[in-house]
Amino acid sequence: MSVRDLADYPWDAVAPYAARARQHPDGIVDLSIGSPVDPTPGVVADALRRSTDAHAYPQTVGTPALREAIAAWYARRRGVPGLTPAHVIPTVGSKELVALLPLLLGLGPGDTVVHPRAAYPSYEVGARLVGATALASDDPGEWPETTRLVWLNSPGNPDGRVLGVDELRRAVRRARELGAVLASDECYAELGWDGPWADAAVPSVLDPRVTEGDLTALLSVYSLSKQSNLAGYRAAFLAGDTDLVAGLVTARKHLGLMVPGPVQDAMVAALEDDPHVEHQRALYRARRDVLKPAVEAAGFRIDHSEGGLYLWATAGEDAWTSLGRLAELGILAGPGHFYGAHHPQHVRFSLTATDERIAAAARRLTASAGS
Repeated sequence: MSVRDLADYPWDAVAPYAARARQHPDGIVDLSIGSPVDPTPGVVADALRRSTDAHAYPQTVGTPALREAIAAWYARRRGVPGLTPAHVIPTVGSKELVALLPLLLGLGPGDTVVHPRAAYPSYEVGARLVGATALASDDPGEWPETTRLVWLNSPGNPDGRVLGVDELRRAVRRARELGAVLASDECYAELGWDGPWADAAVPSVLDPRVTEGDLTALLSVYSLSKQSNLAGYRAAFLAGDTDLVAGLVTARKHLGLMVPGPVQDAMVAALEDDPHVEHQRALYRARRDVLKPAVEAAGFRIDHSEGGLYLWATAGEDAWTSLGRLAELGILAGPGHFYGAHHPQHVRFSLTATDERIAAAARRLTASAGS
């Protein structure tokens, strides 16, 4: 297929609900799109300013300092020791990598790309761009022999589902039986909330407990947009199988997919500074603690949502009906229809709003419960 065959960008359908929400006397509370609202950490912004003399082309493979910082971050924050610069590569944000990976791996018609049942649309878009079949499945037993790429997402977008070590291990085992690459989108990994993830790191697909020391056909994808408020920097990376990484480096060189030099320096600063991550995590936890009980008081059941930036909720009605009711309260959420065909009654509430706006949403939701 060609790009002309892609569906319209789905968020355009939310515009009428946004217009209604803006009519609220106290203004709209936009909890629809997960774009950070907090400032970029000073340590990162300072590194960017120091690197503005970027007269030469940046390195597709990343500077040695950045690649070493990525490897060190995996060891320190994700429990993945032993990575070297040959295991990693920076990407221009994570969305381009997600959408382009089937192309870069040489997939095409007759191949299957598996992705979660509740899924960010770019997994399916990447499959469709190369003529492959996209399959929404959370059950490795359902993955067909034609599977060549499996996407996991933990914590998930939109549902906040966290995959434990045993679940990751089962997925890896099945992918290897099929001869498929398994790529794990782990962009929310610093944001675990409930159960074991309240006190322990969300496991990576590269965790030795999952891999038993063998990274063959495995990739972990990570973004600094969430933990460091760098969405506008387009700062992300992947790590894993050195043979896969080498092939992706070559393809990305041909395509000119290079992270700008100043952004690479800013990424080093972000990866080496843990305090700002803990600060941001505390902000999101506090906002979640305010919003979650209010959503439940308004008649929604929250499913999964053990980690990540979202509350995945249902009131037992079509998501567009829920969106309409929320818009009357001046609140905008994301409809489950955007995340596959399996969750038409869910809506996604984002935690990416200011403390004041989160508090306003909570007051309106709580008040609606008694009306």
